[in-house]
Amino acid sequence: MNEFGLLNWSILIIYIVANLVLGVAISRNITSADDFYVGRKTTPWWAIGISVIATYVSALTFLGAPAWAYKEGISVIAIHLNYPLVIVAVVCLFFPFFYNAGVASIYEYQERRFGKKARGLVSIIWLISQTMSSAAVLYATSLVLAFIVNIPVVPAILLVTVIALVYTMLGGITAVIWTDVIQSGILLVGAGIIMYALVNNLSLPLGETLGILKDEGKLNPLNFSFDLTEVSTVWSGVIAMSLYHITVYGTNQMMVQRTLAAKTIGDAKKSYLLMGFLAFFIYLFFIFMGVLFYQYYEGKPFENDNLIILQFAADYGLPGLMGIIAAAVMAASMSSLDSALNSLSTISTLDFYKKYFAKDKSEAHYLKATRYFTFIWALVIILPAIMYHLYSEGSILEILSKVGSFFVGAQLGMFTLGFFSKHTSEKGLLVGTGFSFIAVTLTALYTDVAWPWYCAIGLSVSVVVSYIASLVITGKQADYSPYTVKGQLALFASENKAEKEQGWYRVPGKFDKINYVLLAFFILTLTFMLMFESLVG
Repeated sequence: MNEFGLLNWSILIIYIVANLVLGVAISRNITSADDFYVGRKTTPWWAIGISVIATYVSALTFLGAPAWAYKEGISVIAIHLNYPLVIVAVVCLFFPFFYNAGVASIYEYQERRFGKKARGLVSIIWLISQTMSSAAVLYATSLVLAFIVNIPVVPAILLVTVIALVYTMLGGITAVIWTDVIQSGILLVGAGIIMYALVNNLSLPLGETLGILKDEGKLNPLNFSFDLTEVSTVWSGVIAMSLYHITVYGTNQMMVQRTLAAKTIGDAKKSYLLMGFLAFFIYLFFIFMGVLFYQYYEGKPFENDNLIILQFAADYGLPGLMGIIAAAVMAASMSSLDSALNSLSTISTLDFYKKYFAKDKSEAHYLKATRYFTFIWALVIILPAIMYHLYSEGSILEILSKVGSFFVGAQLGMFTLGFFSKHTSEKGLLVGTGFSFIAVTLTALYTDVAWPWYCAIGLSVSVVVSYIASLVITGKQADYSPYTVKGQLALFASENKAEKEQGWYRVPGKFDKINYVLLAFFILTLTFMLMFESLVG
């Protein structure tokens, strides 16, 4: 405690107490299970948007992006160029199905489209993948606390879990969103201070530093190689990782659930569009920081690259900085952890407990059950978090992406077939999903194909095998399901429903005007990165 200092402890404790107080305050308005899942649909879109950003950025980006760029250079940005494409796809295709249905579990779509087994399968896939990713977030935060406060990592894992658990159990999704807003502000302050200090403590002026980094090949942002064994290429970023991130933002209950708390579908879309415009700048900021760290530390190896940003903060020695960084990383992490716990408990209650074990109970009963599940999932993620601690050395951002890549192809395949296929049946879908997992596993074990392509491989196998299996098992279908894109358009036309609500499309597959702006923004960012190396020269 003496090493951390009274000022740093005060900053960290004030932050923790503020989150708990907010959770208690919001809990007074939680009177039903629906309040816990989606709030009362009064949350402003900008708060939801900030929460979406904070959740996916998390401590994994705060620690992992600089660590990854320290090793690979600015070319890592290729993995994150795709967000405008991703957001356009999600708000045009996924949101209308989820929002019009008025669901709290987005996997209810699979049941309406295919059947109960499909819903159960995709829910289980998501529960497993989210547990692993949440454990990585938990480990990242605990690593920070262990480094800063000088306590072992395992006790730090337990401490972080307890803090996030308490306010999530109390306040539900509303507490998640508003604490995320506060946490994103703290994260921004912490990262800004680090960048300012880093630039001002370089051994050479920034211009000369960039010249040296350019000569060392650290500022070549776009690798156009067609080698599928390379991770950070333009093709893996724009093609493979677009599919990966569509799954993250479109089929991930944790990401989508908060948008279901929006007042209208337009507000839900705006919350995601905010991420589409800001993600590039956020990731470029942290990746650029990692490249500057490479020059600052002259490329020396670290026992754990994820600690580079913390080591710099400790070396810099500004009073209160370590407290701000500790709070910032706690903020970044818990913005993901609280969202995960809320969503894991929501799916557990709606997709399994309520559906198969406790039908027709009161709202109070389901609210209580959801809070119990929140507690159970907090316990579950502790074990894989400890495993990350024992066996993880590389960038936790890259490690998490690798783990997630095993699951996302199958998930995206299920929704792609649901949206577009006329003949795919539930039985065929289950067969194709199984083959998808087998294909990705064999690819990982017996080839050198880079992990960003796992999603594309899993998706391709899922779609092809599911379609063929459906034709063999159940034959062709006479009509499109009303839960396909064509089916929805036909349904709206036959019932004379308005395709727009307050200027925003309610039907899937149609572009709102802002989406064209976002696509133009994508072209601008790609052009900027093409010119980046010459601009800094």
